[in-house]
Amino acid sequence: MGWRIRVRGQVQGVGFRPHVWQLAQRFGLNGEVLNDAEGVLIHCDAAPAAFITAITAEKPPLSRIDQIEVTEAEFEASSGFVIAASGTKGAETRVTPDAATCPACCDEIHGDGRRAGYAFTNCTHCGPRFTILNALPYDRAQTTMAPFTMCPDCAAEYADPADRRFHAQPIACPTCGPRIWAEPEGDAIIVTAERILAGQIVAIKGLGGFHICCDATNPTAIETLRTRKNRPTKPLALMATLDTIHRYARVTDADLALLTDPAAPIVLLPKADALPDALTPHQNQLGWMLPYTPLHHLLIETVGRPLVMTSGNLSGEPQVIGNDEAREKLGRFADAFLMHDRDIARRLDDSVERAKPPMILRRARGRVPSTIPLPEGFEDAPQVLALGGQMKGAICLTKNREALLGHHLGDLDDVLCAEEFEKAVTDYSALFDHKPTVVAVDAHPGYRATRYGQTLGLPIVEAWHHHAHLASCLAENGWPLSGGPVAGIILDGTGLGPDGTLWGGEVLLGDYRAAKRVGGLTPAPLAGGDRAAREPWRNAMARLDQAGLCDWADELFPDAPRDILRHAVTKGLNAPLSSSAGRLFDAVAAVVGLCPMAQSYEGEAAMALEALVDTSIDGAYTFGEDNGWIDPSPIWGQIRDDLRRGVSPSQIATHFHRGLAHAFADVARDLFEQGKVAAVALSGGCYQNVALFTMTKARLEGIPTLVHREIPANDGGLALGQAMIAAAQSI
Repeated sequence: MGWRIRVRGQVQGVGFRPHVWQLAQRFGLNGEVLNDAEGVLIHCDAAPAAFITAITAEKPPLSRIDQIEVTEAEFEASSGFVIAASGTKGAETRVTPDAATCPACCDEIHGDGRRAGYAFTNCTHCGPRFTILNALPYDRAQTTMAPFTMCPDCAAEYADPADRRFHAQPIACPTCGPRIWAEPEGDAIIVTAERILAGQIVAIKGLGGFHICCDATNPTAIETLRTRKNRPTKPLALMATLDTIHRYARVTDADLALLTDPAAPIVLLPKADALPDALTPHQNQLGWMLPYTPLHHLLIETVGRPLVMTSGNLSGEPQVIGNDEAREKLGRFADAFLMHDRDIARRLDDSVERAKPPMILRRARGRVPSTIPLPEGFEDAPQVLALGGQMKGAICLTKNREALLGHHLGDLDDVLCAEEFEKAVTDYSALFDHKPTVVAVDAHPGYRATRYGQTLGLPIVEAWHHHAHLASCLAENGWPLSGGPVAGIILDGTGLGPDGTLWGGEVLLGDYRAAKRVGGLTPAPLAGGDRAAREPWRNAMARLDQAGLCDWADELFPDAPRDILRHAVTKGLNAPLSSSAGRLFDAVAAVVGLCPMAQSYEGEAAMALEALVDTSIDGAYTFGEDNGWIDPSPIWGQIRDDLRRGVSPSQIATHFHRGLAHAFADVARDLFEQGKVAAVALSGGCYQNVALFTMTKARLEGIPTLVHREIPANDGGLALGQAMIAAAQSI
């Protein structure tokens, strides 16, 4: 007789088997440890309590243990303890996300050993994982490192339990591993740095795809990049050392913890010292990340300046990952390339996050494919495939009481992004051995994801857009299936509602199984349909006309085709009604003069308006309210009067944000005080707005409030909510 110890969680590809082996040596155990389809499996001749405790207490830094099961089992152990070959192929366990270069590997590339200056240095505590993985179990033969045969030195490290590279699957060195080169030719790091410092644009192959890079202190280089990439105003991400970030940004302890997290996301930080305004026009923050591969470390330190590191793609298309693909597509605006010969298994953009309040705006590299446990009551949930929405595409798989929300796939309006979406469904399904019995989709029949789901030949659950936002927030917060109804304040752009109109500013009363609208913004026409999302003046005119302020709209937008649009609105031509909070933000921004005629990217006007907010300013605009319905008509006269009195745009922006936050929070508070709900949930893309978020939370003080932290509040989290709705309806 012996013992069988099953460890479930994020335990593959993180040095867990070596960890167990070393503990077994300490406790004098005989047996084996291996990876298999369910995680890590240990067979041993004894299972002392101290050994079981140490498995968790001393676990590797990248691991997460969900469960340890210890049972007696038939096992004949020979003398000693070994790391056995992986079990049968399968996918019942988590895959570890890619991790930034650890301090020990950083020291090594800056030292004088055999990995000095080597761009692919890694160990069990850092390096590529998901971006190189082709199949489970996570072994070298199942990754894009398979073509690189270990040299004797690397093989010795790999086999040495005392070495931090013991069973590190991507182990490599200059003798046997991947290599980098520059195009045109030259010493890869040095010539690339020289080109960047000379103002050139360089395409750099990284971990999950290519970046387009230039000197972040060079206004001419930034303008050249923007012109070539047709990206006139959208913020550009930056990469730098920590010392450099401290120089150019205000970094709190929470920011520092997030910057140095193994996920190494882009972190939004307030501006401090001057960098060119062209990096983030009309914004008061910049997105910073630390170098997260040895290649990045070597380049950043050679350049000695902050670098622009924006996604390497054509506008609207997926990020480029292949060398030939990069030469074809990125050669249109890059002067040079920094390449390498390790293949990228899947495209992963950089994650984008905030530290305070904690929130993930784009969930990608470093965060995927980690999972979240399904809440109480979903123990018997079927395997569900949820396909998300049209914007910020992401899929979700549920299996074995966990939900896996996939990586950011872009907007499915783009044909190539739609193709990547379909590839991702195939990829995740195969990788995680997922066999869904039901598919969840958005109820909008025109969404590409919805139409794709209908081709899969499985039962379909259609989830209303804003109900899915609510369910996503409930799931992230572990709200039980039997937890009862909550009040959901759902504020975003647009999504189809059950009444056939486009919602976007709702108070919902509901749970996973169902939700009904009990309040929200009074609707207004989207004059010109989709164009209203790109041209804020259209929303401003519609709302001002509703408020009886047509003359002011004429004064504000004298050159716009107002009469044509008003005729179309009157006739109901391409002017669907919408309660969109996002379009209300656009309208206010346009009235105060922020990109009124056109936005160059989604949310530009609203983000510029948020950047004006000064929370030290008291006061709020007064909205109309009738039985839960919030009418913005009264605020327009207040804004007009303030503008004519010379009140600052900052005060106007602050009063609008606080007024909107109070109006919605008060409706939800009434539901709570009437005993109709046990909590309030905040979801939808507008709650990425820190000012709106904090003002709403403050107004709800004393009421249990559920918010997003690890799942995007925007449509990137929609698939999780869809999956939960389908699961709840299937139980």
